[in-house]
This record gives sequence, structure tokens and C-alpha cells, in this order.
Amino acid sequence: MNVEILNAEMTFSKEDGFVGKVSFRYENHDQPYEIHLQKLNGKDWGYSLLFLEESGTEENILELEEVLEDTDELFDMLVETAKKTVIKE
Repeated sequence: MNVEILNAEMTFSKEDGFVGKVSFRYENHDQPYEIHLQKLNGKDWGYSLLFLEESGTEENILELEEVLEDTDELFDMLVETAKKTVIKE
């Protein structure tokens, strides 16, 4: 799995919990992505995956969604990358 991190940020507050985003390029995909992350309570992270700049193909985003859902490695790496930048509000 080849991923290039472009940017990462995350904040934490009692009201919103952890809220962050990571911009990245994924192997063999033309367009970069941005994943928005949130963890309010408990163990589960919610996320939304978007194209960062201009839209790519539906095939590409569905492929990446499948990778995120079926394996923990990429998702965990993106969460940990964002968590390294946590700013407490």
C-alpha cells in the first residue's frame, strides 16, 4: 500500500471529541483524497471520504472505500497521522 500524506490536522474538545482530516494520495489513483474523521464517545470513528481537489472516477473512490472498510491498516494509519497533530481546544 503506497500512500503519500499531504496534510493532517486534528482538534479535541469535550463538546466535539476528536475531529480531524487527512489529505493524501493513494497508489495509482490520479486524484488526491481527504478523509474527515470524528470520534465523540466510545471506540468507533466516523469518517467521510472525499476527493480533495477535483472529482476522480467513481471506481477509484469505491475501491478506496472498500480498502478502508475491509482492512484496518490504512484507516488506522490515517487516524494515527491525524492524532499526532491534536490541538486541544
